[in-house]
Amino acid sequence: MSVLVAGTDTPEGKAAYRYGIEEARRRGEDLVVFLLEGRHAASPDLGEVRETVEHPDERSHSPAGDLIDRAEGEDVSALVIGVRHRTAVAKLFLGSSAQQIILEANKPVICVKA
Repeated sequence: MSVLVAGTDTPEGKAAYRYGIEEARRRGEDLVVFLLEGRHAASPDLGEVRETVEHPDERSHSPAGDLIDRAEGEDVSALVIGVRHRTAVAKLFLGSSAQQIILEANKPVICVKA
């Protein structure tokens, strides 16, 4: 089993990554970083947690959809995402990848603020 983290190069994404490491350690599982944007460098805090990095399909129009599809795998026990506060009106007009993930994922979703 593994903990899946939505990887982004934002304060929220970095907080989700740190939490994902701790969650994988607590569960005794591997960590999968699904890199949605930016670059990724492995943390020195990994310790005994084994990490792999995966990417969405380059042809995809919905990286969040690819993340949800990846979360459906038998090997994923939980999904960790970084979130930020947005008003309801902003979500209505701009949409929200986090909201899509929370509503559509069939695995437990852990939301982490920066």
